[in-house]
Amino acid sequence: MATMIDTQYYFVCLVLLFLSTLLLKSLFKKPSKTLRLPPSPPALPIIGHLHLLGSSLSQSLHKLSTKYGPLLYLRLGASQCLVVSTASLATEIFKTNDLVFSDRPSFAFSDRLPYGNYGFFSARYGDYWRFIKQLCMSELLSTQQVEQSRDVRHEEIVCFLLKALESAKKQHVFDVGAELMKLTNNSTCKLTMSMRCSEEHDEAERIRQLVKESMEVGEKIVLGDVFGPLKILAFWLYGKKAINGTLKYDAILEKVLKQHEESPQKENKDLMDILLKVYHDDKAEFKINRTHLKAFLLDLFIAGTGTSSDAMQWTIAELINHPNIFNKVREEIKTVVGTRLVEESDVSSLPYLQAVVKEALRLHPPIPVVVRETREDCKIKDFDIPEKTMVAINVYAIMRDAKIWNYPNDFQPERFLISSKEKYGMEYIPFGAGRRGCPGSKLALSMIHTTVAAMVQCFDWNVGGEGDHAKVNMQVAPSFTMPMAQPFICVPVVHFNPFISSM
Repeated sequence: MATMIDTQYYFVCLVLLFLSTLLLKSLFKKPSKTLRLPPSPPALPIIGHLHLLGSSLSQSLHKLSTKYGPLLYLRLGASQCLVVSTASLATEIFKTNDLVFSDRPSFAFSDRLPYGNYGFFSARYGDYWRFIKQLCMSELLSTQQVEQSRDVRHEEIVCFLLKALESAKKQHVFDVGAELMKLTNNSTCKLTMSMRCSEEHDEAERIRQLVKESMEVGEKIVLGDVFGPLKILAFWLYGKKAINGTLKYDAILEKVLKQHEESPQKENKDLMDILLKVYHDDKAEFKINRTHLKAFLLDLFIAGTGTSSDAMQWTIAELINHPNIFNKVREEIKTVVGTRLVEESDVSSLPYLQAVVKEALRLHPPIPVVVRETREDCKIKDFDIPEKTMVAINVYAIMRDAKIWNYPNDFQPERFLISSKEKYGMEYIPFGAGRRGCPGSKLALSMIHTTVAAMVQCFDWNVGGEGDHAKVNMQVAPSFTMPMAQPFICVPVVHFNPFISSM
């Protein structure tokens, strides 16, 4: 009994000591500088503005900016977030203060994951990030490298078309989304490792599933981090799954890395050959380790698979839902290409196709909200922005701004043909902008244009097998990227078979 009383007494003393410490800190704390923060909607205790966000982050932020203004300061649980929703403000972020806003937020427990913060896309701004960015622009994702990999993309597009042709002959449904994911997956594998991910039984499906799981688990951990106290629970629930998924990747990458080291390519070097050369170079400007190398390849694999296939799905879906525009693209291809399969080299002669892809990316940007973090205190439009503030640039809202775009929610490719602007500024940023803009945009556009052109040239697409007038469901799934909410299922109907003479 005495022991229980003693325990209760000590517990009460500890609580009183803790409360006294908090009281003394509040009494003797130096008054902090009053900051002039951007406007903020009414908030709730603890959760702040989280109740104002729906399943689609970009659309929720767009509604808030429409009501409260283009520059908002939100409290999302334990996190502070600056929301930017106009091109003029994006210019402040991506140009005027690009260096200040060049960091990515670091999330709790990232150091517990096998690759930690070694990934290029999530790396803090510094020597490593600058070195890899320079390597991307000069070698890894350079114009020359994109040109050299043209045959790789052509082969994968042909494989995709042959699968669609088989479904058309049997009048079977064709999972457009899944097959486009395989196309981009295999293309990225070849570009990275000179091998198709589907050469071994079920390997492609295993890797695709790992990509999907990595993105889903990562989003849940990040969302838990935003809630503050729930970050421990989020990592407890999903951390082990994230670690196991990364370790499976690691085993695949290590196996292929050793094969490349034992038999290096003398010509037509893939990205892994280039990275290994830098890895073994003792005189390199920045000495990367094996974890750096693997983390970058993993980033490239995830980024090159999901977002590119999403962009192709949205583009072909818009065309199916707008048959008059679909037919205009087909007629342009027929006039320029004739009776052979459209190729990547034809794209420069297909201005209407280019306008269609631009318009689809305007409405459905691969990354609808670009996230940065301030490296130091700064000012935006006379407002104080503290150091380490998370910044959400709402690309979705900027590219649907009614002050910039006529009929902003309508699919009108002609707007890119009649514009007097040779290049759009911050009004059109589907791949982000500034020093942390997507370095793989040229590669992604090469694949998107040619794949969409081939799909239009060769097939009509009956949605769900329901006939000519059925529409594609254009709902967006809850995600940090832009995936479709429903499976994209069609029955392809052959319009032009480019393989007759070769079969």
